[in-house]
Amino acid sequence: MKISRRQFLVSMLAAPAALASMSHIVLLGDSIFDNGSYTGGGPDVISQVRGLMPGGWKASLLAVDGATTAGIPRQLERLPSGASHLVLSVGGNDALGAQHILQSRVATTGEAMMQLGRAVASFESAYRNAVAACLRPGLPLVLCTIYNGNFPDPQYRQQVTTALAVFNDVILRTAIEHRLGLIELRQICNEARDYANPIEPSSRGGEKIARAIIDVVTARTDARRRSLVIGAPP
Repeated sequence: MKISRRQFLVSMLAAPAALASMSHIVLLGDSIFDNGSYTGGGPDVISQVRGLMPGGWKASLLAVDGATTAGIPRQLERLPSGASHLVLSVGGNDALGAQHILQSRVATTGEAMMQLGRAVASFESAYRNAVAACLRPGLPLVLCTIYNGNFPDPQYRQQVTTALAVFNDVILRTAIEHRLGLIELRQICNEARDYANPIEPSSRGGEKIARAIIDVVTARTDARRRSLVIGAPP
């Protein structure tokens, strides 16, 4: 069946709208997205994402408060059939599970680094497995770093920030290797009022996270907020 040039042009112009109507963002991970219990009745991340989405889009919350990397395959079992974009924020609870290292007594700094290195090596294996599971559906995937939190004690806050840098190195390298989008939550949630407590995002922090999600999924991020990273050839 032949179509006229006019019909072809009309169909091409309608394509973006059709694509938009099919877009369905799915949030995977932990309480960075599933923060409704911590907002004091204010909007949570998923409701803020829905409020910022283009018309016709959908968003689903599969993230579960308290989840670790090991729980991501289970979350993916509930993946909606119409999903078009996946956003993963996980790893903070894995890091919390290793926080005892900060209080460990060691003879040398090198010994402390070895303990941290072993914890991060275990995390890297688990995180890569979680990302591999997210890649299997063949959908665009965006990763998120682990933010530093809002710990009241300055000394402990510095310890956490230093340790998390090594965990975040895993996330950054994984994103680069797979050519994935990345939301740098350490820069997004950078004020005390972005947090409802030391480790959970407030409604204000959630709004900033939601805006970052929409920006990266719709590719409308201001070029001044982007960073070009060159990795190894595919």
